[in-house]
Amino acid sequence: MKFGIITHVEHKIKGKDLFAYEPYVREMNLWAKYVDEIIILAPKSKEKKITNIETPYRHSKIKFIEIPSFNLTTFNNSLISLKVIPKICIQIYKVMKSADHIHLRCPGNIGLLGCFVQIFFPSKPKTVKYAGNWDPKSKQPLSYRLQKWILSNTFLTKNCKVLIYGEWKNQSKNSIPFFTASYSDNEIIAIEAKNFKSKIRLLFVGNFSIGKQPLLTVKVAEILINKGYDIQLDMFGDGARFNIVKEYILKNKLSENVLLHGNQPKEVVKKAFQESHFLVFISKSEGWPKVVAEAMFWGCLPIASKVSCVPFMLGEGERGSIVNEDLEEIVFELETYINQKNRYLEKVVSAKKWSQKFTLEKFEKEIKNFL
Repeated sequence: MKFGIITHVEHKIKGKDLFAYEPYVREMNLWAKYVDEIIILAPKSKEKKITNIETPYRHSKIKFIEIPSFNLTTFNNSLISLKVIPKICIQIYKVMKSADHIHLRCPGNIGLLGCFVQIFFPSKPKTVKYAGNWDPKSKQPLSYRLQKWILSNTFLTKNCKVLIYGEWKNQSKNSIPFFTASYSDNEIIAIEAKNFKSKIRLLFVGNFSIGKQPLLTVKVAEILINKGYDIQLDMFGDGARFNIVKEYILKNKLSENVLLHGNQPKEVVKKAFQESHFLVFISKSEGWPKVVAEAMFWGCLPIASKVSCVPFMLGEGERGSIVNEDLEEIVFELETYINQKNRYLEKVVSAKKWSQKFTLEKFEKEIKNFL
């Protein structure tokens, strides 16, 4: 089987290996197990250095076709995009024509073009991984809403399984609730029940962006510290707001309690999940927030915002807490758990039990069925 992947994820080439964002490649390597040949149509990163959060594809026969990145954020960018879009569409068409199975990654600019081009291949088997927020009531950019509309329209999108995060009412028959897995069955180990007798450990894992609100998590820790709690906040990730967060920590003399680790390998972050009491993750936009699922897997209780499928993941509050973007509310929720240890432990057990059902083995089995 020749497997054609159309994606906006930037790739890097080092020697004979093709690298990209680790969680994405980890998933694609599972698909790769069941195909003979892979064609990847994607942008190539201008950065050459391989980072801690990038990993290579594992397949003996991969063909990489580079396409230019584009965006429509400014008038000048839009003019440039008008020049490259026709060429990209032709390249997408050629890949789809030669592939035995079409795999489209959405949402994104490349995904939007792919949504249009796939209409011309009604008889070819297709899967679409919609890695964004599928919530019909959420406010989203026009391009995202357009992709969702095309993919949900079974007249325009035929012979296709659209893999979405969460369970939503009144969806088209080709929309299939799905998940993302990070850990294997053989990684599951017994973890000693956590208590609050010594240091209380909070965790933030994600991009340091406006949408992920890392500074809000720092301010939560700061309030708890000022109330006399022995708090340690470990923060993993990087991004545009990293220096803003760093400056705030220095200015408010929080360096002993708030530790910035940057991007770290999977095993380092896994150990942090295992040792932490709470994940504080107040994000504005998500698809399947894998850090929430990963925290639950290791008994780190999520305090998360009501976005995308988070309420579904947390069982409407049975496996963690769903909060607003409000400092006082988040602090109150954490204090409640600290003062009600049994309530905390019950939710930790419930969260772990739910998350550990979604292992890489189950994930791979579902992928094999799709192919």
